[in-house]
Amino acid sequence: MPLSSHRRVAVSATLIAALAAGITPATSAFAAPSTPAAATPATTTPAVPAPDMDGVAAALDAAMANGAPGAMARFSGPTGVQSRTAGVLDRVAGTPMDIRSRFRIGSVSKTFSTVVLLQLVEEGRLELDQPVNTYLPGLLPDDRITVRHLLTHRSGLADYTNAMFAHTVPGFEAVRNRVFSYQELVDLSLSEPRTTQPGVSYQYSNANFVVVGMLIEKLTGKPVAKAYEHRIFKPLKLRNTSYVHPDTRIKGAHVRGYLHPDEAGGALVDSTEQTVSWAQSAGAVISNPADLNTFTSALLRGRLLSPAMMEAMTTVTPTDATNTRFYGLGLRRYNLSCGTQVFGHTGTVQGFYTYTFSTRDGRRSLSAMANTSNRGVANTALGGVLEAAFCGKKPVPAASSRAAAPSAARDLTSLPAERDLPERH
Repeated sequence: MPLSSHRRVAVSATLIAALAAGITPATSAFAAPSTPAAATPATTTPAVPAPDMDGVAAALDAAMANGAPGAMARFSGPTGVQSRTAGVLDRVAGTPMDIRSRFRIGSVSKTFSTVVLLQLVEEGRLELDQPVNTYLPGLLPDDRITVRHLLTHRSGLADYTNAMFAHTVPGFEAVRNRVFSYQELVDLSLSEPRTTQPGVSYQYSNANFVVVGMLIEKLTGKPVAKAYEHRIFKPLKLRNTSYVHPDTRIKGAHVRGYLHPDEAGGALVDSTEQTVSWAQSAGAVISNPADLNTFTSALLRGRLLSPAMMEAMTTVTPTDATNTRFYGLGLRRYNLSCGTQVFGHTGTVQGFYTYTFSTRDGRRSLSAMANTSNRGVANTALGGVLEAAFCGKKPVPAASSRAAAPSAARDLTSLPAERDLPERH
């Protein structure tokens, strides 16, 4: 599928913006103004803080101090690309972490699935506010559950992974090599009580995006892997990104993931090889930091969806009481302490924590990974990369201002990280 035709609008928008700012493009037929510039007050663009890469490195070190064998982060912005790595990608071989290596991105996959489904909405193949049962007759017991409810985690479908991984390592080993059908996963969810009435409240559930995968395959007549490849991977040239199911391997240079057991002090479990069949369209994509930055930047720049669909995707509601975290259509928004808003997703899959976020204009992007899971403190520490990358170095408070009121927007590093899978400690 070719990239969005809306790029043509960007040329006109750039010209209009240039003229509005008093800049005469070289190709313009307009003459330079003869009146002093002061006659038209100039507008200034707020300075964008440089990324605090020392702060990024400190967040990676903190993730390691809290149990991750290694971590890495890659920032891309107007001034170029900067990256940091720490620790090892393989505990046995002692191989240093490599920013080019692939890893399992977990629930960041949900944003890929959402993009495909929203493209199908744009093509008129389904509607967001139609019942899921319109397209998958008889699948769900409630005709009030709409496509939009799936993408916003407001369907009330129970997250079957809570029971599946109630005991972390035994739960994982029981499904490591198992291959589920979509229907089996939906049945697991429906065997539990629903968490809310449709549309009432946000309740994160992997079951929602299992159903999204079913919709994609029903409407396209092809596996989700083909839809990802045709609609996202190839157009954006994401050469290190793939949907791998039910194969257990990560091809090429990759990071090994390590799962913490529930018992304190227990040995780490190498969880790299698995089918991820328990997640599929909710979490089976593999990628690397460069590809993730390309994806989130392209998405937010409007290269994959129309402006109207991007408006729908980025229309968010709170996920908790902190007023810093929100969810749209398969997309998280975090409000950082400096006032910057970033959009993207977090990912948790056995052995890997991932953050991938961009500013709304897509000009600045950050992807980070720590090769562990079931270790919430490591996940929270890794989340510190967002503040450092997007807000820059924090000024040292003057002595006279120490009693000043705190900012309304809380630093995400002081908050527990959001979880895509149950955490057991």
